[in-house]
Amino acid sequence: MKVTVVGAGAVGATCANNIARKELCDELVLIDIKEGIAEGKAQDILQSAALLGFDTRITGCSRDYAHTAGSDVVVITSGLPRKPGMTREELIGANAGIVKEVTQQILRYSPDAILIIISNPMDTMTYLAWQSSGLPKQRVIGMGGVLDSARFKYQLSKQLGASAADLNAVVIGGHGDTTMLPLIRYANWNSVPVTALLTPEQQQQIVNATMVGGATLTKLLGTSAWYAPGAAAAAVVEAIVRDEKKLMPCSVLLEGEYGLNDICLGVPVTIGRNGWENIITYQLNETEQAMLHQSADAVRSMNDVLKNI
Repeated sequence: MKVTVVGAGAVGATCANNIARKELCDELVLIDIKEGIAEGKAQDILQSAALLGFDTRITGCSRDYAHTAGSDVVVITSGLPRKPGMTREELIGANAGIVKEVTQQILRYSPDAILIIISNPMDTMTYLAWQSSGLPKQRVIGMGGVLDSARFKYQLSKQLGASAADLNAVVIGGHGDTTMLPLIRYANWNSVPVTALLTPEQQQQIVNATMVGGATLTKLLGTSAWYAPGAAAAAVVEAIVRDEKKLMPCSVLLEGEYGLNDICLGVPVTIGRNGWENIITYQLNETEQAMLHQSADAVRSMNDVLKNI
């Protein structure tokens, strides 16, 4: 099994480190546009192998996509990072060209690869990768909902004083501060609905904090977060390479599901060796359904920008 991570910045390197430490593949390639960055980070990760006890082979390279040949899974993190005060929408013009070029280069050497998209705005970049690649829809996956759901669990764990690992909570919709939809009605603590444990005010606070989770960290850090995004991408890689059939909220192409068409949006899907396999349909109430369609409208407006690029 061979995995490539495109982009050796903070997110890409963290993703690669998680993949290597969990030995999710035999060979891992880290590639970046900047000379020496991927090579250096690959060596840094490899030098931790004796301390952490893993044997993953790692290659770092600059620009030369020939090293990525035969990859089974490719994680695309390339693009400009989000800065304080910058919306994901403002990244479209800069990152669309990068994602399109990377996708073409990857498929030149790995035509059977499954693509995992992290680049922002993630739903739009996922749609662009699917549209420009010609790949079957099941082989293009946007990671955002996995990250947003982890942030949702974090907020719930703080309020409940619970282990985040004991919580089930999912975020659907767009990967954006105003477009995501944390489904608190479905969240539970080892089968106990959190709505039975929290006041309506507490529930709303958690939802609000989840929705601005990325922006909060960007303000604190001065750039986008990397530990949780890198771990989220590695979790999707793990579900694929180990054929886990794990249920994860990911941005995928919708063709009628949830009443939506021709859009990549976060919905719960099962992930296995062939990419995403099935879309699970939650029974949304009228308010949730309306919010999901509002999210889709916002993502469509971002997708429309692609037509002028």
